[in-house]
Amino acid sequence: MPDVMSSSRLVGVGVGPGDPELVTVKGVNALRAAEVVVVPVMDTGERGRAEATVLHYVEPEKVVRVVFALNERSDRARREAAWDAAGGRVAELLKERGSVAFATIGDPNVYSTFTYLAQTIAELVPGVVVETVPGITAMQDLAARSGAVLTEGTEPLTLVPVTAGSAVLKEALDGPGTVVAYKFGRQAAEVAEALRETGRIGDAVWGSALGLPEESIRPAAELDGAALPYLSTLIAPARRDGGRGGKL
Repeated sequence: MPDVMSSSRLVGVGVGPGDPELVTVKGVNALRAAEVVVVPVMDTGERGRAEATVLHYVEPEKVVRVVFALNERSDRARREAAWDAAGGRVAELLKERGSVAFATIGDPNVYSTFTYLAQTIAELVPGVVVETVPGITAMQDLAARSGAVLTEGTEPLTLVPVTAGSAVLKEALDGPGTVVAYKFGRQAAEVAEALRETGRIGDAVWGSALGLPEESIRPAAELDGAALPYLSTLIAPARRDGGRGGKL
């Protein structure tokens, strides 16, 4: 058994939005170097997006599914219990194996379950070393696939999770710069209304399942109020009328 106080290492690895080619070389090396790779799932019978990506680079025997309350927001007690259980399972793996990589879609420091896991592990495994490897985010991938430019010159960039409510998004749209909305699929109708009210719908684009066979990338003007996949991403580019370099 490894010396937990001196050798335990937990690495959060960003594996991108879904396209396995968008995992960085450093990310692949971290996944392969770990004794075990943990992937978050909503129940033990499913294969999530992170796992599907990881399996392009490591053998299935190395992958361990751990259940997280990924979408639980209404029942705090259930959510906390799920985090505690998941943290306990990963702590066991650290004590048994010494090094664990946690694969998360996107980036481990951007709205990631890894943040809560790391906090829990720090309490359960004294002396554990926690590191992260950055990953390509959905907004970067959508910008590349759609041709939308995220920022120019001095433009600000605002990232809003629509789970915080459409009013937060509308406030951002009323401001300057580019606005990116995450997790807006269930409130697609409200998002479309906010875009129209602020005059930002013309250049906006949304996408889901980026890099996967079921990928969809469409102009926001085509939003008809129907619910979209939960992990949909929206880019509403800044208003640009100054020509090339107008915002420098």
